[in-house]
Amino acid sequence: MKQRPAKLALQDGSVYTGTAFGASGTATAEIVFNTSMAGYQEILTDPSYAGQIVTMTYPQIGNYGVNSEDVESDRICAQGLIVRELAGRVSNFRAEQSLGEYLAAEKVIGLEGIDTRALVKTLREKGVMNGVLSTEILDDKQLAKMAREAPGLVGRDLVREVSSKTQTQWSKGFESKFAMDRKPQPTGLKVVAIDCGIKRNILRNLVAAGFEVTVVPADTKAQQIQKLKPDGLFLSNGPGDPEPVKYTIETLRELIPTKLPIFGICLGMQLLGLALGGKTYKLKFGHRGANQPVLNVATGRVEITSQNHGFALDIDSLNRDEVQITHLNLNDKTLEGIAHRKWPIFAVQYHPEASPGPHDATYLFDCFVQMMQTHRAPNAREMDQTQKETKKLTTKNNPG
Repeated sequence: MKQRPAKLALQDGSVYTGTAFGASGTATAEIVFNTSMAGYQEILTDPSYAGQIVTMTYPQIGNYGVNSEDVESDRICAQGLIVRELAGRVSNFRAEQSLGEYLAAEKVIGLEGIDTRALVKTLREKGVMNGVLSTEILDDKQLAKMAREAPGLVGRDLVREVSSKTQTQWSKGFESKFAMDRKPQPTGLKVVAIDCGIKRNILRNLVAAGFEVTVVPADTKAQQIQKLKPDGLFLSNGPGDPEPVKYTIETLRELIPTKLPIFGICLGMQLLGLALGGKTYKLKFGHRGANQPVLNVATGRVEITSQNHGFALDIDSLNRDEVQITHLNLNDKTLEGIAHRKWPIFAVQYHPEASPGPHDATYLFDCFVQMMQTHRAPNAREMDQTQKETKKLTTKNNPG
C-alpha cells in the first residue's frame, strides 16, 4: 500500500511527522496518553475519550487485531490514535479485522512512526494540550495555529454528545466465553444507571452483581427517576469537565436527601462531589492506564487500578464532617474514593470494571449490593472484607 504522510501539531508549536493509517482527514482534540500495554479497542470505544486523541505509550500496537465483542460502546469515541509502530500482521484467532481497517471503517485517523516517547515527555512536562492531527494539511505553521485556536475541554459539555437519548433496559452479563466468568446471583434489586457515557463492561458487572438495570439519559430529572422506584442509583463514567453537566448535578442534589443508595464511578464521583458542595480541577496530564496504585486509607491495602480521567475532585473542598476519604492515588495523592458518613453514598475515581485492566476492584459492585441492603455507605474496612469475599467467588468460578 502507498504510504500516506500525516502530521500532528501541538499548541506549543511542536510538530511530529509520521505515516497515516485508518482514515484520512483532519482531527482537532486534546492530546493525551495511555500507559496500557493492550486494550486499545476498549480504549478507543470508551465514551470517556470523546474530544481526545489517544497516544499509546507501548511501542507496538495492533498485533491482535479487532473483534466485535471487546467494545465499550457502539462506535469509536476517541478522535484519533497515535502509536509508535502499527503491527504489520494480525495474529489472534479472535481477530475479525486489523486495527487499521477498523479505524478506516469508523472514519478515525491513525498516526504511526513518530517518537511517542518524546511526545509523552512533552505532555508530562507541559501538561496535556490541544493538537491537530491531519493527512490533508501538512503545513507546520498552519497546523500549530489551528491547535492554538482550538477550544479546550474546560467548560465544554461533552456528556450530551455521548449520553443515550432514550431510556433502555440492559440485561446482558458476561456472555463471551473469553470474559470473566461471574455467574449472576439475582438480588431482586432495581438499579437506575445515569448514562453520562457509560461503558458496557460496567453494565455487565451490574447485571453480574444481580441487578435489574434501567439506563437513563444524563439529563433525566429526579422525579422521572423516582417514578421508576429504584433500589439504587448508579452514576457512570463520562468525558471531559464535570462542571458544565449541571443538569445531572441538580438531579443528584434533589435525590441525595431522599437517602436513595448511590454509587458513582470516575466522572460519577466528580458529579457527586460537586452535588455535595465540593469543587473539581483539571489535572496536569491526567491518569490514563491500567496500573495506577490506589491506597485503601483505612486498611493500608493497595489496589492496582484502571483509570481514565483528566479532572479530579478537590479533597480540601469537601465537608469532612459529612464526606469520608476512602481511597488515595499513591502516585500523586489525589482523591480516588469517597463515602458519605450519614447517607448511603460512595464513589471511586478509578474503574472497577477494568476493560482494559486488572480486576482488583470488581468487589465494589458487591459493596453496592450491600449498601442497598443496609442503607448506609460501606466504610473502608467493610470494602476490604468484601474484596476478599469477591476474590474467593471469582477464583471459584475461574479455577484456571
